[in-house]
Amino acid sequence: MKAVVFYEHGLLENVQFTDVPEPQIGPDEVLLEVKAAALNRLDLWVLAGWPGLNLKLPHIMGSDGAGIVAQVGANVTDFAVGDRVAVNPTRGSDTDYFGRRGLDNMSDNFAILGEHEDGFLAEYTAVPARNLLKMPEHADFKDAAAASLVYVTAWHSLITRGGLQAGETVLIVGAGGGVNTAAIQVAKLAGAERIYVVGSSAEKLAKAEALGADVLFNRHEVDWGKAIFKATNRRGVDIVVDNVGAATFHTSLRALKKGGRLLTVGNTSGPKFEIDNRLIFGKHLSIIGSTMGTSADYATVMNLIFNGRLQPVIDSVYPLSEGLIALQRLEEGDVTGKLVLTP
Repeated sequence: MKAVVFYEHGLLENVQFTDVPEPQIGPDEVLLEVKAAALNRLDLWVLAGWPGLNLKLPHIMGSDGAGIVAQVGANVTDFAVGDRVAVNPTRGSDTDYFGRRGLDNMSDNFAILGEHEDGFLAEYTAVPARNLLKMPEHADFKDAAAASLVYVTAWHSLITRGGLQAGETVLIVGAGGGVNTAAIQVAKLAGAERIYVVGSSAEKLAKAEALGADVLFNRHEVDWGKAIFKATNRRGVDIVVDNVGAATFHTSLRALKKGGRLLTVGNTSGPKFEIDNRLIFGKHLSIIGSTMGTSADYATVMNLIFNGRLQPVIDSVYPLSEGLIALQRLEEGDVTGKLVLTP
């Protein structure tokens, strides 16, 4: 079968669109005929590699996918050949304390499909049956693939971990990324009184406004930390969503009102930085970490996708054979929403 893979870590020049063996499924797995897959910046980090990431090579890239069940394992009873399914990219386990409670993203055996194991940039892939969610006939495979990782991340951080309530204010640091565009919609759906967004271009901010953002700051034109303080009558916001890390963390803390919550869901600019602890105890702030989501979160947010209450933002769709072109665009960063590949 055809797949987008790399045989060694490094740069994009190591990525190939080539033939690899069709996967063999285990008793608790299904063989998925991939109908759509989507990219995340995570794919570039996995390609680069880091100490402790030990992958079976060649590695099939891509953490988001949806398709049709082509074969079922001996122990699989809830799904049948021909079922249309989306796939929760968070792999957990039933054998540890957190996994048995449905907290896949906290499981001792936590993994992300496409990061720690083979992913979806292929014609077929083997996935655990416990990760499948049946799709209604009207649901689009491209939407399901575009939504999976970023919407479960946004939902778990804002709703499950952050406890966002109607009437609260939210600041989202970043306008174009998949998690950020998802977070705007989730905050709007939850009844946030006002959604502030920091972005890097007028185009990205215009798209954020179309998704439901109320107040926009171009970080190249204003000091957004001071601007958010002024826009909130010197009070700050209830919640900040920050997946940037080192470059923005201090300003994100300062943007919070007393008793506010900072949701940290990533570190695209780096993981290590100093914190002024006076901000935390002086303003009674909470720093809340969040990675991916639970199986219940995934089912909840994907059903909101299926019934049209949340709508994934798709920048462009490419054939699987142009996976390297799509990855190059992702690396350049001029993307709003998700890049989708179709075998």
